[in-house]
Amino acid sequence: MRKVYLDNAATTPLLSEVSEAMIPYLGEVFGNPSSLHDWGDTAREAVEAARAQVAQLIGADAEEIIFTGSGTESNNFAIKGLALAQQTKGKHVVVSAIEHFSVLHSARTMEKWGFELSLVPVDKYGVVDPEDVRKSLRKDTVLVSVMHANGEVGTIEPIQEIARITRENNVVFHTDAVAATGTLPVDIKELGIDALSLAGNQFYGPKGVGALWLRRGVRIMPLLDGGVQEGGRRAGTENVPAIVGLGKAAELAATNIAARLKHLTPLRDHLLTELPSKIEHVLITGHPQNRLPGHASFCIEFIEGESMLMMLNNQGVAVSSGSACTSKALKASHILIAMGIPHELAQGSLLFSFGMDSTLEDVDYVLEVLPPIVDRLRQMSPLYSKFIKTSKGGK
Repeated sequence: MRKVYLDNAATTPLLSEVSEAMIPYLGEVFGNPSSLHDWGDTAREAVEAARAQVAQLIGADAEEIIFTGSGTESNNFAIKGLALAQQTKGKHVVVSAIEHFSVLHSARTMEKWGFELSLVPVDKYGVVDPEDVRKSLRKDTVLVSVMHANGEVGTIEPIQEIARITRENNVVFHTDAVAATGTLPVDIKELGIDALSLAGNQFYGPKGVGALWLRRGVRIMPLLDGGVQEGGRRAGTENVPAIVGLGKAAELAATNIAARLKHLTPLRDHLLTELPSKIEHVLITGHPQNRLPGHASFCIEFIEGESMLMMLNNQGVAVSSGSACTSKALKASHILIAMGIPHELAQGSLLFSFGMDSTLEDVDYVLEVLPPIVDRLRQMSPLYSKFIKTSKGGK
């Protein structure tokens, strides 16, 4: 049976060059970067080299990079730490309605801590209108967070325009760029932002490591109390092998961005074009053009995403869904609901996310195996049966 991995939005495979770079730091180079001897010096030099590699990927200075344990930690650190550091100015935070849960839940936590929260809506494509951000700002607004690109529907947000508005109003602006960094060209100076989150496993680095870029001069409150690691902003002994892997992955991404765009975009466009012609009652979710290059997402009417996932898995195809399987709860994706998609349609979401190992033959295989799966599931669906009876007078 053919094996097709199209779930790169969940995690990408580790490149061989990355694993090779990590191996020495899993064995003979074991020193603690904080130690003042040769073993510690070697580890510390590796961490600082990786810091420079990550900084170069996004056009930053190395000392502005703070290593974390994940993109989720980076987002928690940004939302909580930035807001707390500025609470003498105000206690109002603004985020978009389609943020990752690590941003949304952090913002909700800030509400429990006495802050006020405003959610900015999106249009049917998941796009944030910069003017809606402007309207949400108040004199006591201290933080705005809008993601660079949405990992579920692929939409790329107008970050530069939003950044101009936040600068005009002297408000700190953070972007969750986990889905974008390493796939799209990301330059913090061009974007005009103040803080950015990224994660290694989104661009062929290891899982369990991320980074927060913080513009020099922007204050943040540490969330972890302890030692003086990461300039006193993130305590705890550094995960040296993972940090080295993140640095190597960043170096490779900086070199290969153009090639990745060239490879991924045609695969995405082929599926976006062909799937609706193979299956009736399919909605493409996210912006039709301004979206991540390796990202194709759909809602397939009358059936649930989880059932499609399991049957595709039986055919050797790995994809994901934005509905119940992501949270193990019987509810539709908050992102799709925010885009105005009805609950019953949102339950049938599928996300195909391509990687550098993906091929046109992989897409054609999906186009071969998915239509029979949809047909079989619809034959068991009471919603589809009702639709057939009521459409066209039942004829």
